[in-house]
Amino acid sequence: MAELWSVYSKPVPADGWELRTLFLQCSCITVLLGGLFYNWLLASLEYPQHISVAMAVTFSLLLLLALFLVHPVRCAFSIAMPTLGTKQGRKLLLSTCIMIAVVNITPNIISNIKTLLQVILCISKNSSESLLNSTALLGNASWKLGDEIQNYAILKPMDGHFQFSLMKNSSLINQQVHLAGEKARKDFLAVEVLVKDCVRVGNKLVAAFSVLYLCFESAWYLKNYLTNLRFDNVYITKKLQHLAEDRGASHLLVGSPQHLIHPTGLRLSREELMLCLGQVLRFSVALLLVLVLVALEHLIFGVADTAVRRMAQLSSVPITLSIKYQAGIDILKIPVLVSDLNRSYHHSLTFSSARCGISPPTPPNPSVLLVVGLLFCIIYATVFLETYARRLCRKIAASFFESQEEERAQYLYSKLSQQHRGTLCG
Repeated sequence: MAELWSVYSKPVPADGWELRTLFLQCSCITVLLGGLFYNWLLASLEYPQHISVAMAVTFSLLLLLALFLVHPVRCAFSIAMPTLGTKQGRKLLLSTCIMIAVVNITPNIISNIKTLLQVILCISKNSSESLLNSTALLGNASWKLGDEIQNYAILKPMDGHFQFSLMKNSSLINQQVHLAGEKARKDFLAVEVLVKDCVRVGNKLVAAFSVLYLCFESAWYLKNYLTNLRFDNVYITKKLQHLAEDRGASHLLVGSPQHLIHPTGLRLSREELMLCLGQVLRFSVALLLVLVLVALEHLIFGVADTAVRRMAQLSSVPITLSIKYQAGIDILKIPVLVSDLNRSYHHSLTFSSARCGISPPTPPNPSVLLVVGLLFCIIYATVFLETYARRLCRKIAASFFESQEEERAQYLYSKLSQQHRGTLCG
């Protein structure tokens, strides 16, 4: 393995065997990343298959040429791998979490809101029809009352009955209720499509930005490593230890000054720990927003489920129309009762019907919450792993540019010597 890495990190292959080995290594890396890139475009970003194939093939060919021919590109690419697994990996995981939450939870919320609207529309339609049918009681009662009055009236009218106008056709009400429900359904469908489209576009933009920023960050790290001796030069490396031993100054490294770090140690410095805590707080805000969305999904499902069950339990409301009519005449100022009418008419108001097409509420999918929770656990783990990934980036750059690493060790040794002399003089 050490020999293969030596071939990979050399600026120029020494012989034909190393050249063939380097080409084989670059080809294997290109095929692996090309397949992952194709799957990412097709499955996660939802690009069409022909576009995914074309982009993956182009990416693979360009990557193969760059890795095989350009030594700094190999170094920058190798530095990008630990960053991809930590910092940029967190961004990709976070965008994946948001996409999973929005694509799976938002349609569920909209579906349960549709169920609530269906319940309201069903109750409105059935109650209006039942109330409209109940007006027939008034027509029947008025007709009976007219008959009774006609029997005892001295001057009889041509018809002798009360004229009570009824809307016997309920199609207009049904049409209005149906139009209102259809409009609400179209509005919610438009909102659902808009949300999904925005999530897809946003996910593609975030993915493109993450890839470009990953390349920029790797190139920026390599550029600073090669041009700035102070950049990320806080590690007690083997070259620094050998340099101090050769010059009889091992005491400079004894006790490990606070600003120096052992690259192979697990201890985090104070600055590294504070940086990790800041990242944890920032991602906790994103986690809180996702949890609010999950809580909203459970709340709306609970309301929709309760509304459907309560509607099925709604009982009919009895209505009783009582008419009491008395008619009499005065004979020599003595009242005489000639008619006494006392009748009751019964009807029932219904609020639900088996004819209502109400879709059952959709319960939250526990697997979505499990996947999102698992991804956030990985995100929190990568926060602390980022420190070790940064140390690995320095080690990778040192293996590609050994002469630069020796110069950096010399600079750090000179800096420690000056600090030590300043302490003794003070």
